[in-house]
Amino acid sequence: MTEYDLVVRSRRAVTPDGERPAAVAVRDGRIAALHPYAATLDAAQDTDLGDLALLPGLVDTHVHVNEPGRTHWEGFASATRAAAAGGVTTIVDMPLNSLPPTVDVDALDAKQAAARGQCHVDVGFWGGAIPGNLADLRPLHERGVHGFKCFLSPSGVDEFPPLTPDEVRQALKVIAEFDGLMVVHAEDPTLLADPTGPTYPEFLESRPGAAERRAVEQVIELARETGARVHVLHVSSADCLEPLAAAQREGVRVSAETCPHYLTLTAEQVPDGDTAFKCCPPIRSAANRDLLWAGLANGVLSCVVSDHSPSPSDLKVPDFAVAWGGIASLQLGLPAIWTEASGRGHGLADVVRWMSANPAALAGIPRKGGLRPGNDADLVAFDPGADHPVDAAGLHHKNPVTPYHGRLLKGVVRTTWLRGAPVDLAAPPRGAFL
Repeated sequence: MTEYDLVVRSRRAVTPDGERPAAVAVRDGRIAALHPYAATLDAAQDTDLGDLALLPGLVDTHVHVNEPGRTHWEGFASATRAAAAGGVTTIVDMPLNSLPPTVDVDALDAKQAAARGQCHVDVGFWGGAIPGNLADLRPLHERGVHGFKCFLSPSGVDEFPPLTPDEVRQALKVIAEFDGLMVVHAEDPTLLADPTGPTYPEFLESRPGAAERRAVEQVIELARETGARVHVLHVSSADCLEPLAAAQREGVRVSAETCPHYLTLTAEQVPDGDTAFKCCPPIRSAANRDLLWAGLANGVLSCVVSDHSPSPSDLKVPDFAVAWGGIASLQLGLPAIWTEASGRGHGLADVVRWMSANPAALAGIPRKGGLRPGNDADLVAFDPGADHPVDAAGLHHKNPVTPYHGRLLKGVVRTTWLRGAPVDLAAPPRGAFL
């Protein structure tokens, strides 16, 4: 018998110790060992990527799949095809936009029944915290959800209402009992307004950075008071960085993420009426974007995840006051971030930390997120120098709507392996529930 099922060699393997030549040896779907690049190894299959980079599969902990209930927006089959094509081997699905939302065990059962047999990558699930479901939090935790999402402002769908600060406090007290995690959409509703007109500047003015900062300050205070772990979702405003940094220095258990669209797109670039760019919180100025990059570089922001929130094109009417908000980017996060990161002096090891290792740690998935022995053999062959022109019609997302359409990005995923086998989108799906 051969010693290994698969060996993948690269002169640019991005390991937890940095980028170096290596041969990743795989047995029974797990990484068995890391050897020198030129080592003679006994393997059933030996693949030499040469100068193509070898990354661990990305972990995207912020994906709205929307199935069941709004499967015409997105579904597990299409979302996980897009993920695999983009080098994402693990997604964690958000509890809202599906019907029913994942706010009790029965709803989790319904979602898993809808997803079963459709997933091309591994899938985990967030639970939801809404008014009146305190008694459902522990049972959901015991069933394996990775944590609980709540909103401080209206979510956009009536079946997932926001929590008041006192309701957040009560939920955090319950979650702290089992050392769970709360992930928070942080915008203060008292500082939000209806847009005064259909343009992007009017929409942007209606959701100021101050609304994010005040909500983040509330979340920090509640985390300090209860001792619970809290994670701030999709930080778009650099106004949030100062209170987050201070709380982290103090030892408050608060972390935060941002998204490719906040790091690569700017308000100044949004074309008139192009509501593919609409999301909440909104894409802000170029100067704000630079500050978010600084927050990522110094570790105040630890994760970069998609907040993939697609919808049919008929909901993206050319009026920012009424169009559905959400960016579709699950397949494009890696090249979008690499394009911008490489131009700012960051390396692939930084990208892997932000998009694989840290999200895996956040969601408590220890066998994901790094090229290390014992981890799942989730691998990505990535060509960092290749041009990547974006055509929305060529994406695997169910609806061809994305603000990246027509852009020239850098970096192409050549092969994605899930637990040691290449993902073949024409073959039966092999993804598992986490």
